[in-house]
Amino acid sequence: MRILVVDDDRRLCAVIKRGLLEEAYAVDLAYEGEEGEYLAEVNPYDLIILDIMMPVKDGIEVCQELRAKKVNTPILMLTAKDTVEDRVRGLDTGADDYLVKPFAFSELLARVRALLRREGISKSPELRIGDLTLNTLTRQVWRGHKPMELTSKEYVILEYFMRHPNVVVTRTIIEEHAWDYDFDSLSNLVDVYIRRLRRKIDIDGEDSLIQTVRGAGYRLKAP
Repeated sequence: MRILVVDDDRRLCAVIKRGLLEEAYAVDLAYEGEEGEYLAEVNPYDLIILDIMMPVKDGIEVCQELRAKKVNTPILMLTAKDTVEDRVRGLDTGADDYLVKPFAFSELLARVRALLRREGISKSPELRIGDLTLNTLTRQVWRGHKPMELTSKEYVILEYFMRHPNVVVTRTIIEEHAWDYDFDSLSNLVDVYIRRLRRKIDIDGEDSLIQTVRGAGYRLKAP
């Protein structure tokens, strides 16, 4: 999952990014509203964490303009203001949730997970395709009763496949959701990780769960 953090507090951005990277999210940063709005328009983010109090263009304006441009990415508003009127204003502009500073990072993570579940096909923290199970809270993966040890990037790619079963997923889509803005799109890392995933989740003698679709990309086959 790929997240955009927009906040003029560079220290807070660094803390949020470090914590999200540890949870296997890909993260881009923007330090002012116009830059954040541009990145949100041109990249397919799974979630935007947006501060309200920013110079030049604040989070309310950014949220309003993104919604007017039909950018429907979930938005989690951050603000130091804690009045009912401020919360209502933020939500009425199109934000999906609201978190008051200072906050515990564990609460931020919980809200991030909740918003991502809201957008997915399943509201449960467990995703299941056949006998393949992935828990988005513990980041554990099983095939039947056998636990799988995945790297952070393998986990991110598999989670995306399991949220989009039987859908052809191009290499570009995988890159956009699993890596940040600095990823080298000319590399063959996507294919490398797909091979690694197949070795870990497939059962000898059976067809691979992740199928290659010639000229298009890959598809996770659901029963």
